[in-house]
Amino acid sequence: MAAMATYGTGAGSAGSVAVAASKNNVTSFQRKSPKADGTDSGGSRLVSIAGTRPSMRNGQLLVSTGLPALDQLLGGGLAVGTVLLIEEDKYNIYSPLLFKYFLAEGIISGHTLLVASAKEDPADILQELPAPLLDENCKKEFYEDIYNHKTSESNIKMKIAWRYQLLPKMEAGPISSSRFGHYYDLSKRLPQELIEASKYHRFFLPKKISTSLKGEPCSLTHGYKKLLHFIQNIIYEDGFDGSNPQKKQKNILRIGIQNLGSPLWGDDICCTEKCDNSHDLTKFLYILRGLLRTSLSVCIITMPSHLIQNKAIIARVTNLSDVIVGLESFIGSERETNPLYKDYHGLIHIRQIPRLHNLICDASDVKDLAFKLKRKLFTIERLHLPPDLSDTVSRSSKQDLAESAKLLGPGCGMMAGGKKHLDF
Repeated sequence: MAAMATYGTGAGSAGSVAVAASKNNVTSFQRKSPKADGTDSGGSRLVSIAGTRPSMRNGQLLVSTGLPALDQLLGGGLAVGTVLLIEEDKYNIYSPLLFKYFLAEGIISGHTLLVASAKEDPADILQELPAPLLDENCKKEFYEDIYNHKTSESNIKMKIAWRYQLLPKMEAGPISSSRFGHYYDLSKRLPQELIEASKYHRFFLPKKISTSLKGEPCSLTHGYKKLLHFIQNIIYEDGFDGSNPQKKQKNILRIGIQNLGSPLWGDDICCTEKCDNSHDLTKFLYILRGLLRTSLSVCIITMPSHLIQNKAIIARVTNLSDVIVGLESFIGSERETNPLYKDYHGLIHIRQIPRLHNLICDASDVKDLAFKLKRKLFTIERLHLPPDLSDTVSRSSKQDLAESAKLLGPGCGMMAGGKKHLDF
């Protein structure tokens, strides 16, 4: 006998359908209604985590990088369980901004932070995080919640997260219809009340290394070994690995590692081409990615790739990273004084985007991207070069325009690659 599917619209109708189904010996199906807190008892509970959303492509859980324009370029956000590698610019001016955006987004979303550095004290990094853009009405309500209501730490974080998710966003990049991620004001600092209400862990390498330690034999550089043990303990003790279920509502661990691979970590890959411990960095990334894959964690790493002299190490690091974003600053280069680039401060290269559960990663099709740093905002835009007009562009500028178009790809190549001049 063919099965008949019947849906009930209320408590009475559901009961009558069940009785009728039992009498007629047929199967009845009923749609499960979501709970009051927005979670579905029959589906995944990961969607209910504040500051996350499922990917439209594969259902993977995503978090925001703190820069909505970058989220859009990465396919909607940064997937949980992945590593985002930022290739630092030459003078390390703009890469710390992306690092701070990532941490500030974690505090606003109520996530747990783990900040690791060998150069700057993580406490000082947290004090320099940018403040979110708020209107006056929401700012008043927000501070009233902080000062007047003395709730637990977890409740405070959840109120902050859901309060900010409903705010209107100021578009400073590619337009997105979703309310995912936030915009920040670089001229203001995150309020101390938010930092104190959040949960974070700090790893400052000079404080972790004992002065009595002298050449302890191990398979990894001592700085990498200490950091791996620290991350592993936080993941297991706080229940981010899933084997020890969290008593409170599930949360995301945001890991930020600054200047990894620099000599400050005890690594010599930036000092010589034939270094003694050339495999230490790749071993660290291999173990770290294994920890992330099995936990509710996401990691961002800044690395001085331009200082690494051995290209084989760069290739191995690329294979062990899920997302790679490179920053190329115009400071100290010929493009700084070139009138073609007067509206921008550098180029941003999306070298690799993740393809989870596969052995290879995808390459981004977008090549012509530039960034500019304003007084309050760091924006990513399409690089629009001026048209090749014989009356307004000199011969030297035409050559620069053509060379730039070849490097950037078809987006700007159509502008200057043609033999005929443009007429408007």
